[in-house]
Amino acid sequence: MLKGLGGLGDMAGMMKKAQQMQTRMAELQEEMANMMVEGEAGAGLVKATCSAKGELKGLDIDPSIFNGDDKEVVEDLILAAIKDAQAKAAERAQAEMSKLTEDLGLPKDMKLPF
Repeated sequence: MLKGLGGLGDMAGMMKKAQQMQTRMAELQEEMANMMVEGEAGAGLVKATCSAKGELKGLDIDPSIFNGDDKEVVEDLILAAIKDAQAKAAERAQAEMSKLTEDLGLPKDMKLPF
């Protein structure tokens, strides 16, 4: 009686997986907002903290680098620390997404939008 419906059973399974993925992605988005990574520059003289989503949350600058003549050096160190933190945040986000796709039985290297 249901022979003509073909792959509808597979379609129901795919829809269930899609709903699971959507729910888990929403949870992961929230978790990533609270996961913190730290980047640094100048052997730790400047440290930047980002969420795993790449949002800058904090900046710690060792007071020993403040010298009026070194303004450009300080600016460069700050930018380097922020870029380091953001790169680590992107790596963390990708690692978390890989876990999610693997848990859902999807290909490990599948790229999902964030």
